Amino acid sequence: MKVKLLTVSHRQPGWVTDGCAEYEKRLPRTWQFAVVEIKPEPRTNDADRERVQQKEAERIKKALPKNALLIALDERGEQPSSERFAEQLQRWQQAGKDLVFVVGGACGLDPALRAEADHQLSLSRMVMPHGLVRVVLVEQLYRAVTLIEGHPYHK
Repeated sequence: MKVKLLTVSHRQPGWVTDGCAEYEKRLPRTWQFAVVEIKPEPRTNDADRERVQQKEAERIKKALPKNALLIALDERGEQPSSERFAEQLQRWQQAGKDLVFVVGGACGLDPALRAEADHQLSLSRMVMPHGLVRVVLVEQLYRAVTLIEGHPYHK
């Protein structure tokens, strides 16, 4: 199984890349985990929101691997416990498909793309900056692996 994180964002500060790298190195090598940055669409005002979302959705779709499960990160999505997320991750692994987690841009994910997703996941009902979402998601992926493997990381 390959796991990708597609994120509509610019280059992140060092604490984000360092935090992600710390947990990425702990993930199973067989996952071939990768973060792929999608170029954000320039915004001029809030009236542009729909156009921006659509343009970013086009870029996201071009970067999606074929036949992968698409998991949209969205504050309105399912908000599982770490244990439930690990169980879901295990089911996804058993399905034998690659996983793609998608984080939208500053205007959010295009509603049509969000609706097309196989699953909608919320890390919090609160909106977070992209960098923090990256670190939290990668840490939760690692935590899920440790739960699946019975490792004592999750106490």
